[in-house]
Amino acid sequence: MTPQASFLNKGGIDSPIIRITGLTKQFNDVTALENLNLEIEKGELFGLLGPNGAGKTTLISILATILDATSGTATVCGFDVRREEDSVRKSIGIVFQDPSLDDELTGEENLDFHGRLYGMDPATRRERMDEVLNLVDLVDRRNGFVKTYSGGMRRRLEIARGLMHRPQVLFLDEPTLGLDPQTRRKIWNYIRNLKKSFGMTIILTTHYMDEADQLCSRIAVIDRGGIVAMDTPEGLKARLGGEVLELETPVVRKDFLTDLRNSDDVGNVTLEDGKLFLTVRNGESFVPKVFEIAQNLGIEISSVSMRKPNLEDVFIKLTGREIRDDTVRAPKERMRIFMRRTRR
Repeated sequence: MTPQASFLNKGGIDSPIIRITGLTKQFNDVTALENLNLEIEKGELFGLLGPNGAGKTTLISILATILDATSGTATVCGFDVRREEDSVRKSIGIVFQDPSLDDELTGEENLDFHGRLYGMDPATRRERMDEVLNLVDLVDRRNGFVKTYSGGMRRRLEIARGLMHRPQVLFLDEPTLGLDPQTRRKIWNYIRNLKKSFGMTIILTTHYMDEADQLCSRIAVIDRGGIVAMDTPEGLKARLGGEVLELETPVVRKDFLTDLRNSDDVGNVTLEDGKLFLTVRNGESFVPKVFEIAQNLGIEISSVSMRKPNLEDVFIKLTGREIRDDTVRAPKERMRIFMRRTRR
């Protein structure tokens, strides 16, 4: 049997492979998740988008049995995350946002250690290491110390480690954070290959809009502990409709904003980094109206451009906030908790 054919232990789980009902998580008087309901189908590449503190990491931590929910229920691969923790952990793989490899070990030694934690015998460990290293193109670096790896190689090794025990569900928490654009796209190809070749269910959190757009079959936008929208990337963008006009003026005046917002053709007006973004119907015919409004107020428009809506436009419309690159990183303690519980 080929590695691809044997890679996943599918287990005959029916869809949905993840079911969440009324999930709430409170930290003292702070509500991180509130009455959240969600179903994810087997084989989906599902994206979680949300600003800092929206509840994405909390949700993954509950599904991975690292945190306990305050109320509500969640099942992964048919196992209850509260009552069947061991079965859940055997069914999932996790690539955390923070680096968690041992730099003083080789790539193969990191994988071997992971296999021992999951109780694999030596022959199985060797077989699985060959499979996952081949999958992420690291066979020729298996005996190199991790401290000599590039950032992209480390990320690929972390993905390989998460696959060692053949999980049915793989959680990827910001898998390309801090990587250069070329390396990011290579990681995208590995992720696509996992889904295409093995039918693996992948849950992806990211603050890169192009990443969610390129990879995810469905996206849930999470804000203030709840889901504010959920659809395919194209479906989310279609909600805005029309085009987006980007305007630059020397000074953004309130009366100009008011007149734009009062126009029947304008659906949304936002101000980001000194630029105005207007979601409009029939963008080409509305451009002359923009100049007319500006001329009547004695305002100069220095530049104007038009494009189709993207996911960032949708995100800002739904949450009123833009995701920045300085996303708060999850504590490394999450990996230690997960591995400690796995060893039990």
